[in-house]
Amino acid sequence: MHSLLLALATTPAPTPTPSLRPGLSQDQVTPGLLGFLLTAFIVVLTALLIVDMVRRIRRVRYRAQVEEERAAATGEGDLRTTGAGAGNPGVQDPAGQPGTHPESNGDAGPGSR
Repeated sequence: MHSLLLALATTPAPTPTPSLRPGLSQDQVTPGLLGFLLTAFIVVLTALLIVDMVRRIRRVRYRAQVEEERAAATGEGDLRTTGAGAGNPGVQDPAGQPGTHPESNGDAGPGSR
């Protein structure tokens, strides 16, 4: 422990004004204006992409909610719970179109994830 304190006490202090090695200029070690502008552009672009992604996710959720409410209002949910529409392609949906349930073609429909 004593030798560590002695080594720290005898080490020279760093120069008070930091300087570059000989042969280097300030432009060679800093990103400069171009680096700042590129970084700012990437940050702004990322923020815009996040805002757009949030908007699209909200839109998908809203559409799924509207579809569920529409299905519940037309009574389509009753056909699905009894199994009449999912496994029997001859059964007509409330709109009168046979086999148009999403389950009949292998698609689970919106809001199933």
